Amino acid sequence: TLNAQLLGGTISFFQSVCVLGYSIFPLNCASVVNLILRQIPATTILRILVVCASFAWSTRVSVVFFSEVISVDRRALAIYPVFGFYAFIAWMI
Repeated sequence: TLNAQLLGGTISFFQSVCVLGYSIFPLNCASVVNLILRQIPATTILRILVVCASFAWSTRVSVVFFSEVISVDRRALAIYPVFGFYAFIAWMI
């Protein structure tokens, strides 16, 4: 949030928190699916694929939103912390 504002973005704190909360929903779904799949033996690869797909979905949703409010030359600087945030959560799942 602060990062996007410092990079010249036109986003409020509440908009940023809302987008991050909305974008984390696929990772929440992946954790529920992995809880169910954990009961079935030999589903490790499937569980990894579920987490990777939800990580990609979460990151893509954030990238699309932040690309609208951050200038093109500073977009990577704004997306990098968001990518790290979702990567950390996906790693924990």
